[in-house]
Amino acid sequence: MPSVGEQAPDFELLNQRGEAVRLSDYRGRRVLLFAYPKAATPGCTVQACGFRDNFAQIETADAVVLGLSPDEPAALAKWIEAEGLQYDLLSDPEHQVLEAWSAWGEKSMYGKKYMGVIRSHWIIDADGAVLDEQLKVSPKKSIEKALKFLAKN
Repeated sequence: MPSVGEQAPDFELLNQRGEAVRLSDYRGRRVLLFAYPKAATPGCTVQACGFRDNFAQIETADAVVLGLSPDEPAALAKWIEAEGLQYDLLSDPEHQVLEAWSAWGEKSMYGKKYMGVIRSHWIIDADGAVLDEQLKVSPKKSIEKALKFLAKN
């Protein structure tokens, strides 16, 4: 996992249209990368729509938004259309990027342990360095903390 101050490792994943997207495609702009468990679920919708609803503020901070989950591109496309999201969602079905960024791990629900996405977000600067990381963050806190960070920095 990259730490704050380190270069974010580049990756390439498919977006909702099945197009290859690389993190390095966004050099020159800040990137708000958020990891979420599953498209169209309640908490994930709160997080994604929170970034949608504050998109103008994020753009004013010269940042782009990228969502990251194990969902397949078709599911991502359907969710984008249903919620009117203005940004790309990336598909990581083998969770290679999620694991590399420490957003894949053991979780627990009703006493049962399983592996899954650990809701997180990172802010990466225009040169590709990690400025901020929030691991194990709630949907609402993710939005609040990201917007606050972008506004101050």
